[in-house]
Amino acid sequence: MKLWRPSLPPPQQNFAGTNSRYPTTEYIAIVGFLKIPNIEVNHALKKRALFSIPISLLLIAGIVASFILINIKPSKGDVSQAQRLNEYTKPAVVRIIDYALVGWQFNDYNPEVEAVLEQLKYQTLIGGSGSGAIISADGYIVTNAHVVEYGKMADQEVADAAFQQLVTIMADHFQVDYNTAYNYLVAYTLYTEIKRVTKVILPGGDVLDGEIKSYGAPINQGKDASVVKIEGKNLPTIPLGDSSDVQNQDNIWVSGYPAAADSDLLSPNSSLVSTMNAGQISATDKKTDQGSPVIQINAAATHGNSGGPVINEKGQIIGLLTFRGDTVNGQEVQGFNFAVPVNTVKEFVNQAGVRNTKSETNRLYKEGLELYWGGYYKHALDKFEAVQRIYPNHSEIKEYISNSEEKMSKSKMLWSDYATFFYIGDGVAGLLVLILLVFTFASGSKNKAAAAVLPAAGPGVNMGVQGPTPTVPPTPEMNLNDLNKDGKVDIQDLLIALQEQQKKQNKDGNSE
Repeated sequence: MKLWRPSLPPPQQNFAGTNSRYPTTEYIAIVGFLKIPNIEVNHALKKRALFSIPISLLLIAGIVASFILINIKPSKGDVSQAQRLNEYTKPAVVRIIDYALVGWQFNDYNPEVEAVLEQLKYQTLIGGSGSGAIISADGYIVTNAHVVEYGKMADQEVADAAFQQLVTIMADHFQVDYNTAYNYLVAYTLYTEIKRVTKVILPGGDVLDGEIKSYGAPINQGKDASVVKIEGKNLPTIPLGDSSDVQNQDNIWVSGYPAAADSDLLSPNSSLVSTMNAGQISATDKKTDQGSPVIQINAAATHGNSGGPVINEKGQIIGLLTFRGDTVNGQEVQGFNFAVPVNTVKEFVNQAGVRNTKSETNRLYKEGLELYWGGYYKHALDKFEAVQRIYPNHSEIKEYISNSEEKMSKSKMLWSDYATFFYIGDGVAGLLVLILLVFTFASGSKNKAAAAVLPAAGPGVNMGVQGPTPTVPPTPEMNLNDLNKDGKVDIQDLLIALQEQQKKQNKDGNSE
């Protein structure tokens, strides 16, 4: 009996390039099965992103804002450069008094002369005052050599200078000419002792003994520079600059204690306040007769300014005032003064073994001033009180503490005070951002991976991606072998098996 069998069309290529009978509805079903999960995954990802991304952006904005706030520098306030330099430096500008007491023995019987000597306590005081600047926290001071010259004079020189003063006193008292008084006293007067004294008066009012550590020579004898030491710690200081950088017409300020600023009309405490005068460099390459370099300046100065610091725009010492120009018709003419360059001064600083370093007092005081001028009175008060703890006799600190306390209610906020809280908050915010990103994208990736696995449950179909032909595992009903000898059992082996089976069926049918 001849059996009816459906005829099979020849194998044809589908869109994926595999041999199959024809594109069946089975393929269409698989395509729909793959697309539907992807749509669901994208929809879920968008829903999570709409929630997490805005929150993450807000948290990141908060982190950036906190970083900006922490790093905001206090405003400097409307304070001129000259005022800043004056406030920075004047606590370290000192007055120096150098003198000698010479005792006298009178060997003639003259009650009138003896009466004058008794008023003088048989001694004569000679000396003068000048200015100086502290350059180290432990009490080293730079000044002129001629400011402290009595501490280095030979005894005979001191006695001669004191004797000339004694002669002048007697001539004025008895209304005789100088030579008459000199000839009389030189015959009957001898000096018995000499006592030298160097005192340093700090701006805060302390009067301390000074010791000369290195010494040049007075004007027209050598380099007019010296270093004096006082006992102290945490003293305010002024840094030394470099006079080789000085240019003509540079702005400078001269600080010190000019005698012209002293007056009987002023209070005693006014003598503790230094004077600062502005000017410019007039010439940089002049020298004394001995060949020592000097800098010419046009800032006003007079007796008492000697040894005072000449300060540049950086607040550094670039010289020490040493002498003025010649008088005109017996009168001083301002605007023609000279300074010892700081590089010359450094020679004697090095001889004394001094290191020019900033003190903790300087740092705290300057930080306090910057905060005070910026309106941060609460924070300035903390700095000023710290200065007072380590250096109680600071000349300016009491007034600034009082002013800061009065203005406390107007104090600005300084965000850097809350840096610790900002750092903690930024850490928490950063962690939340990380969690939100993981929640959004890691979950979506898992769903996509699950969707990609789903088609494996259906027939193996190449979805247009070039690659190896899917392998069809043998089933119990059809135990396939590697019929085309390509090393794998795949759909080609299935087709060969079907073709062989069809041939066999055709053969059997023909035989019936």
